This record gives sequence, structure tokens and C-alpha cells, in this order.
Amino acid sequence: MKVSTIRAVGAKLLLDDLPVAVGVLAEPFDHTPDLAFFVKDGAARYVAVNDSLIKRHGYRHKSQVLGRRPCDICPGDFGRLPAQQDAQVLNTGKPLIDHLEQQWYLPRQPVWCLTTKLPLRDATGNVIGLIGISRDVRAPVDPRQIPVELAAALESFENNLAEPVTPTLLAQRARLTPAKFARLIRRFFDLTPSAYREATRKAPRLGQ
Repeated sequence: MKVSTIRAVGAKLLLDDLPVAVGVLAEPFDHTPDLAFFVKDGAARYVAVNDSLIKRHGYRHKSQVLGRRPCDICPGDFGRLPAQQDAQVLNTGKPLIDHLEQQWYLPRQPVWCLTTKLPLRDATGNVIGLIGISRDVRAPVDPRQIPVELAAALESFENNLAEPVTPTLLAQRARLTPAKFARLIRRFFDLTPSAYREATRKAPRLGQ
């Protein structure tokens, strides 16, 4: 799913009808088992989720998740890190785009995902919540072949965009050969490493 599509969905949400609208909008995503869809209010509590998200956390009904935060339904870093991301998006109004990270696919079974979170604003421009997706990294990449160092290298780059880095240096930080690094970047983002570097620098990011 493209960021522009998420923006279009988010643009339809107004503060007064937020709980009603998002409940309807979440329904099409109930048929996407490889994608977790969510909308959260200004306190980072879930106000809409799809079936995939609740099943990943071992729940059967959306009502068991709505009104709660990631740290309420996931122990350890799997709950703490998403909560930190939410706080930054809500406090800064800056999006998180295609962030490579591990989440649960089934309770206590991690899977690699690309997560995007965009702020929701009211008519006056105030941030009132966020909307986002986490889509699984699937074929043709075996998740077991994705080194943790790759995610760390990309996150470090995202947090230090002014630093002069080359694709070769990113590959070294990820402890990959340049060829394997290039293959993985193309699988994840459909870009060459150089194009990924430039696109990431141009996109609005958390903390900017």
C-alpha cells in the first residue's frame, strides 16, 4: 500500500466522527492477513484495528484491543518501541515511513515488517491521532535471512540523514556484502540502494 493511499484515507477522518469513520474504514483491511492496519487517538490508544492485528496478539475480538496502547498488549520491546514511535508522531506531527522492524505475526512469533505511521489532523491543523500500517516482508525474502544489523543500519541512517554515507558503507554497517544489501533493499523498497538513500533523505521523518 502506498503512503499516498494512507494519506487519502486519513484525510477523510474528522475529529467529530473519528470513532465511527475508522471502524468502517478498517473493515476492508480485515481481508489482508499480511498487513496490520490501525488508527489511534491523540493518546495513542487504538480506535480501529483490522483482524490481522488482533490475531497477531492472541486476541479474538477487536473489543479486546480497542482503547488500549501497544504497551498494554505486547510485553517488552514489542510494545515499548511502537509506543515510542506513536509518541513521536503525535508530538512532532512528523510521519514514520517504511520503517523496517520486527513485530509479532503470531503471539511470540516475530516477523519482519515495514511500518508507516502518519499523523491525523483536525480542520485547524492540530494532531488528533495517527493512522498506519505494518506490512509483512514476505516472498521472495526469507525472513530468517534478514540480519538484525540491517534494521539497525537503516534506522541509524534515518536518524542521521545529514551524515555522508554511501551504499557500500550502509552494507558494511549491516554486515552484508554490497550485492546482498542491494538485493534486500530492492525487495523491501523496490529501489536501488542509491535511490533508497536519496528517497529517504527527501521524505519527512521523525525528529526533523
